[in-house]
Amino acid sequence: MFDHVTIRVRDREASRRFYELALGQPTYNGAHFTEWGAFGIADGAPSQRLHAGFGAPDRPAVDAWWKRMTDAGYESDGEPGPRPQYSASYYGAFVLDPDGNSIESVTHDRTAGEGIDHLWFRTRDVAAAKRFYETIAPVVGIRLVREAHFRFVDETGSFTFVEGEPTEHVHLAFGVHDRRTVDEFHRVAIGAGYEDNGAPGERPAYHAGYYGAFVLDPDGHNVEAVFHDRR
Repeated sequence: MFDHVTIRVRDREASRRFYELALGQPTYNGAHFTEWGAFGIADGAPSQRLHAGFGAPDRPAVDAWWKRMTDAGYESDGEPGPRPQYSASYYGAFVLDPDGNSIESVTHDRTAGEGIDHLWFRTRDVAAAKRFYETIAPVVGIRLVREAHFRFVDETGSFTFVEGEPTEHVHLAFGVHDRRTVDEFHRVAIGAGYEDNGAPGERPAYHAGYYGAFVLDPDGHNVEAVFHDRR
């Protein structure tokens, strides 16, 4: 679903140790951020009240993940087991990261791999958040599948907003197929009255051919459409 997701952390070294144990060795570890594929951490005011689920190949892998994390001293947020309220095949386990976010290892009949399976956000205004993501959905290739506690999906993952004390400080980037779509994402969002956080353009600080645009959703999350032009 996401080209990348970045959360802010209070102590990057402590968070790096947590996510190395949870996700394995980083695919990138630089001066300003650390990444595991599409998921990354960076210094800053910490992301809070976020739930992130990462795919596992099977139930024994979920069990082993939870044991590994809790044996290392991380706090359980839910023992391994079925969660039939989500689906008949859903099996997950949960721990808290150093900033109190609920991190899950999960397997179910739609698990697409071992990356980000799903995200859950809290918001004070579900309707306002839903309007924002409905506005950008046709451009970035996601679709609404649930109205109450709204949920958007594509073929590989999902994200959901529920009412509550808002999740804070998360960056969501949707990968698109060309620069024109990045431009359209920005035009549609700004035309609907949402706040600009960076006009379409190249960002060579990331890599040559990185072309993105940024807007803020109603909860202040930095939402991006990005095309990686590697010709």
